[in-house]
Amino acid sequence: MIDKGELWLVMILLGLGSFTLRFAFLGLIGDRPLPPWILRHLRYTAVAVLPGLVAPLVVWPEATGGVPDAPRMAAALVTIIAGIVTRNMLLAIFLGASTLYGGLYLLG
Repeated sequence: MIDKGELWLVMILLGLGSFTLRFAFLGLIGDRPLPPWILRHLRYTAVAVLPGLVAPLVVWPEATGGVPDAPRMAAALVTIIAGIVTRNMLLAIFLGASTLYGGLYLLG
């Protein structure tokens, strides 16, 4: 078990590091316009983060002990295709969730 003093030290240092990273953008350059090339790259932040959050849940699902299964793969495929075809994020999410729950109901 970690010593309580070490635990608090780590938590304080992580908090300070997190504050410093946020302050660098919000406090130091928050009132100045960003260059166009930075704005262009920041547009893709959500597109890069969301697949990183979802992919492990599809490829190594905790519910199956890390073994990929058909309902999750089918739901991911339906979501990707619906998003590309319709360009409607909410519809893609709804169709993917429906496919997942329908697949889990039918296949167990």
